[in-house]
Amino acid sequence: MLRIIDRYLLRELVLTVLAVSAVLLLISIGETVIAVLNQVTSGQVPADLLAIMISLRAVGSLNVLLPLAIFLGVLMTYGRLYRDSEMAVLSASGLDVSGTLRPLALVAVPTAILLAVIAFWLAPAAVRLSQQLVDEANRSLLIAGLEPGRFVSLPGRDGVIYVGEMSADGSRFSRMFVESEPMEADGSSQINIVTASSGELFRDTPGGDRFLALSDGFRVEGRPGQDDFRLLRFERNDIRLSENETVDNSESVKRASPTSVLWQSTDPLLTAELHWRLAPVLSVLVLALLAVPMARTSPRQPRYGNLILAVLGYIIYANSLALGRSWMAQGKLSALWGFWWVYLPTLVLAIWLIRRGQRLRQKRSAR
Repeated sequence: MLRIIDRYLLRELVLTVLAVSAVLLLISIGETVIAVLNQVTSGQVPADLLAIMISLRAVGSLNVLLPLAIFLGVLMTYGRLYRDSEMAVLSASGLDVSGTLRPLALVAVPTAILLAVIAFWLAPAAVRLSQQLVDEANRSLLIAGLEPGRFVSLPGRDGVIYVGEMSADGSRFSRMFVESEPMEADGSSQINIVTASSGELFRDTPGGDRFLALSDGFRVEGRPGQDDFRLLRFERNDIRLSENETVDNSESVKRASPTSVLWQSTDPLLTAELHWRLAPVLSVLVLALLAVPMARTSPRQPRYGNLILAVLGYIIYANSLALGRSWMAQGKLSALWGFWWVYLPTLVLAIWLIRRGQRLRQKRSAR
């Protein structure tokens, strides 16, 4: 059975955490929309997958947003109680700071369980699904805006492309004409004209660049105003359709790897990814406890004075985790240490600050 004060604190915490989470999620979605739109305009992601890609990426962003939302939510809720002298009234009634941790646990523990589900299962599944959708869609020329019987701009390059006929899935075509004007190293332009009777679309590697495999055609290349044009006849000629952004394949693989694979692997990269997935789960509990003493203020202190200091502490904490991840991936940090060298000192600091605040309050009461 919850006490009246527990229900009151629980309601305040839940409302504040939800509000902070909504704001952080909107900011994250805004950045995701910009990134996905850049990929859509460059022909890397089909436009009809825009909403799905944003939703799938939002799932992974919860691993970062929820620990920060809990930290800021506790700071704002308990900070308001101190500023409005409600905490002083509760203390005078015999309820110390440790007595207010019960509703905090009712918020932090379920959030940690939710993050465990997201970090270990939902987020990797979302990454795998997004990669699968993009790979399947990129097998079709239709996402590049190509239509049979029309001249359109060459995706990702300067030039035009024409396709006479195309299969229903957009993977095969016939009667193609391609004109491009690549820049030379000296700054001059060159004209390349390619024709082919048939061809197909393929990718060199999973998630890599797309190529047009042209069959039975001609290639004319040369510089405008000069008489050094060359005519080539080919049996097959591959043309890069678009240049994808440089993607670290190892980063993509470890983010999409199932957690069961990470447990069994001895690869430092995968081991670091496993500890990185565990980080938000433990960080929620550690940061929630640290926020309690850091929220302590007096009515005369600036409204956001402690908040700035707390955010600075969070930045140090988050950067320490990122540094530990880099060290572990490079083999400089043993997997046995993990991120415990970050969690334990932060937890000890939080407990010490809470006990110190209680001792100071007891001394003032004794006087």
